[in-house]
Amino acid sequence: MTIPSLFIGLLISSLFGAIFHLWRGGGPGRLLLYLALAWLGFWGGHALGVRWEWSFFSLGPLRLGMATLGSIIALGIGYWLSLVDMGETK
Repeated sequence: MTIPSLFIGLLISSLFGAIFHLWRGGGPGRLLLYLALAWLGFWGGHALGVRWEWSFFSLGPLRLGMATLGSIIALGIGYWLSLVDMGETK
């Protein structure tokens, strides 16, 4: 993994998180949550793509297809889990 591919991956995953925040809304805390989820999902998807040798869209050493899928899945699951209302116990 080269330094430019790390920067491009960070830029692309941050873009995914920011676009998701624009779509679903929320405050600054939600933006940080979506950015963290996008980063974790992106690099997790990339790592799985490298591990399983799956490459359906690559950008240099970056497994962009798997990374994008990982980011979308992580954002979807994180958003779904953030909707849970714990409520008050009496």
